[in-house]
Amino acid sequence: MNAETTVAAREFTVQLSATPRGARLARLLATEQLREWGLPFEEAAQVVAELAANAATHGRVPGRDFHLTVTATESALRVEVTDTRGDRLPEAQRAFPEGESGRGLVLVEALADRWGVTSGPAPRKTVWAELLLVPEVPEGALTGTRSGTSR
Repeated sequence: MNAETTVAAREFTVQLSATPRGARLARLLATEQLREWGLPFEEAAQVVAELAANAATHGRVPGRDFHLTVTATESALRVEVTDTRGDRLPEAQRAFPEGESGRGLVLVEALADRWGVTSGPAPRKTVWAELLLVPEVPEGALTGTRSGTSR
């Protein structure tokens, strides 16, 4: 019999108002959840902040909320933000230096290992980003040398 070890994915999901306050709360809640799980949260918090801000700004339909889901597996964090403006698909754009906005998806693109958009079910869309979790490498393991010795 083959014994397989699998680590169950951990998932956090919350429904928030499509407002600036809801976007800020998304970042705070995701940060606290990742901290509780003992996972790195700085880059993921920034990704959540940008995607939630986009949902509150560009994906907002009055009276409708957005959903945040953060899933952690052994190898990756996945952030998903679902809003009800499936007719508006996001794309990273070059921001102008004097512009006050337009950098959100450029930041997501820089921080995440991959990101994309999934349409549906109507009228929804989900913007997602994945950040790979790199296991910590013991000191000296990268070069094959021991600390304090030279070759």
